[in-house]
Amino acid sequence: MNTVQPGTPPSDDDATEILDTPDSGPDPGRVSHALGRLVLAATPMGQIDDASPRLRAALQTADIVAAEDTRRARSLAAALDVEIGGRLVSYYDQVEAARTPGLVSAIAEGQTVLLITDAGMPSVSDPGYRVVVACADAGLPVTALPGPSAVTTALAVSALPSERFCFEGFAPRKPGARAAWLRELVAQPRTAVFFESPHRLADTLVAAAEILGPDRRAAVCREMTKTYEEVRRGPLAELAEWAADGVRGEITVVIAGAVAAEPDVDDLADRAEELVAGGMRLKDACAEVTQGSGASRRDVYQQVLERRRADPG
Repeated sequence: MNTVQPGTPPSDDDATEILDTPDSGPDPGRVSHALGRLVLAATPMGQIDDASPRLRAALQTADIVAAEDTRRARSLAAALDVEIGGRLVSYYDQVEAARTPGLVSAIAEGQTVLLITDAGMPSVSDPGYRVVVACADAGLPVTALPGPSAVTTALAVSALPSERFCFEGFAPRKPGARAAWLRELVAQPRTAVFFESPHRLADTLVAAAEILGPDRRAAVCREMTKTYEEVRRGPLAELAEWAADGVRGEITVVIAGAVAAEPDVDDLADRAEELVAGGMRLKDACAEVTQGSGASRRDVYQQVLERRRADPG
């Protein structure tokens, strides 16, 4: 997960790391693979031991390592006791568009490009989407080295339903946009997962409690896998009160989906009668009003017949 905000790009402290144009050719000192490919690799969120052996090997063997922050990439390699074997280039939000053609060109020439971000899986609210699309459009191989993900980790420890969920990226910053976004979740049956900045968390939870209801269950996962990991579970109103004192660290929020209301057969029978009065056949009307409601057409049909028998006039 990347909490670096737009307008504050990571430092690119080595001018030799820049990959400017599609014409940037391969390093003659490197041995390229016969078939180039893009490799998306998940990196640890906090515990270095979460790094996979495949990530270690990829850092050593890739022709190009494209990193969200080159300094963090070097620190990662040092922590893993490996050396980055290929060319290290920066690939963060503000340079994605400019750097993508050069990476695609290198892959087309037979090189392996390893893409890593500061933590978690590339392209999940982190750089990566552009180059994946460009490679797919060019018919070039794209693969992944799976590993840590803030989204699925938070979902797993939230104690909320996980069979179906939606990932919402970062919560909108501005109050109006945030309220509109939360209203979209009012009837969403899936568990929702999103990232939030620690200094906006309290406001977001307050708004969520107002719009989704104070009793909607949620979990705030802070500093996952790190020394001060904390998972707070409870109703939105309770979590908002807790967050009011200030929260630090990287935050992932999980909110339970809406509980579907039991369909009201009487109301559906009323609507079916209205459609019949407009000229629709009763069976068709019952099918129409129960579509997507979870109610049985047969039950609505029987309810209408019972009403007619009780009040023939």
